[in-house]
Amino acid sequence: MMDTNSKTMRLIIFITGLLLSTISYGQTSLKEIGLKAGKYKVGFKHYTVNDSTRTYRIHNEFNNQLIERPIPVSIWYPATIANSKSKQLTVLNYLQVLKEEEEWKNLPNYFLLDWFPYLWNTPENKAHLSERVNAYSNPTLLIGKFPVVVYAPSYQASSIENFALFEYLASNGFVVISSPSRGTDTRWLEGATTKDMETQSRDVEFLLKEIHSFKNIDFKKVALMGFSFGGLSNAITVMKNRNISAVVSLDGAERYNYPVLEKSPYFNLDRFDIPYVHFAQKEIPKEVLTTDKIPEELNYKFQLYDSLKYSNIHRYRFHNLTHSYFSSFGILFANRDKRQDKSDEKIMASYNLLCQHTLQFLNATLKNEKKSINFIENNPTVNGFSDILISKQTKKAIEKDFTYQDFNDLAFKQDYQDLIPLYEKTIINHPSLELQEGMLNTLGLRLSFNPKKKEQGYNVILLALHIYPKSANLYDSLAEAYFYNKDYQKAILNYEKSLELNPNNQNAIERLKKLKE
Repeated sequence: MMDTNSKTMRLIIFITGLLLSTISYGQTSLKEIGLKAGKYKVGFKHYTVNDSTRTYRIHNEFNNQLIERPIPVSIWYPATIANSKSKQLTVLNYLQVLKEEEEWKNLPNYFLLDWFPYLWNTPENKAHLSERVNAYSNPTLLIGKFPVVVYAPSYQASSIENFALFEYLASNGFVVISSPSRGTDTRWLEGATTKDMETQSRDVEFLLKEIHSFKNIDFKKVALMGFSFGGLSNAITVMKNRNISAVVSLDGAERYNYPVLEKSPYFNLDRFDIPYVHFAQKEIPKEVLTTDKIPEELNYKFQLYDSLKYSNIHRYRFHNLTHSYFSSFGILFANRDKRQDKSDEKIMASYNLLCQHTLQFLNATLKNEKKSINFIENNPTVNGFSDILISKQTKKAIEKDFTYQDFNDLAFKQDYQDLIPLYEKTIINHPSLELQEGMLNTLGLRLSFNPKKKEQGYNVILLALHIYPKSANLYDSLAEAYFYNKDYQKAILNYEKSLELNPNNQNAIERLKKLKE
């Protein structure tokens, strides 16, 4: 019987595309992928910031010296290129970032394809290095407010692994920010453990904070996107954070490694209640499943998709893409597996489709564009795509129980005005709603003791009295609110009402005595 760690490592080796048998070399190019850029020019910045709350060790220095955890940050954004000294980048420029993140910053470029085994030194891959990309180095950020996509890379991968997709999204009005997938203590992860997932999740949360250093980001429109292991990390990040609007999973490992997700202390499916799309790889041929001892359930089990109840979720399957080709690096540099990979032309065309569908989903969920909403709701055949290329399933969210927190959110949005009509309207749609007297009393007093929010506080207590008209305590609290704000006539009136309901209310007796003196 194989232990859990062995199974996990075997699965990682498979899904990261490092199969070394029956390989061939791909012949692809950015031009042939054919992504049509949007209306914005694309800027690219890369820099490193430190997380002072965590320590880290540079593995290649072979010592015990600890430093603050470095977070390399790559960011793509709509930019102003006119009158700029910015240069158009090449693939080689992106690989300079890779060298830094792999902690080989000074490695000579002629070693690149030999040093990192997932790049492969072939004539075809050498030709990619000089290809021009759509991004320019460090131009000025375009004035405006743009939605942001925070990206989590695959297992131990670079922040720039999906650069073609990032440029495409930035050219269509999104900011994309990414950092590499790194282990807790060094560059190396432990084997796709829950600890690894939590570490990457913390890095994603660091980026969620880092975006606030940019003025052109709409902080109310934030999506997470991740490939492979990054999808697993994003799932747990959503369960910890309430400021995320949507999630894109590029064949995410939440499908392959669900037990790792369940082991997290933050695991809570009820908190995953935002739009979610999972783009899945093609079915794995039986020959590959058997030869590589891969569980057959990998082809049909989508446990997170099946378990979510409160999200509107979509599941696509790209019938010409194996796992490695959900990234730009995979398209350009990965070796092909003759047992299952389609032709380069089909792989590039499907990656193009993947990018289009990602953009449409983000336009629908972050920009609320009607055309994109229709696109996502439609079956792919209605959108003009053959079911030979892509298929889809959709699951609608069921309505959560409407709680007092939900009502308070509505009240907050209208600045606690007209609360009684709001309550009467809400209770019709949510008859099980219960606004507890104590909660309303505490909230009302808390607001009333804030000079800038006193009227809102009165409104909350008046709503409570509408629901609980015979509560002596609520009248006493309303009187206290007026008393604190020196509206003594109204304070007297409400202390007296409290005493009518509870003649033993000593607080009201003593207050009235002092007020009448």
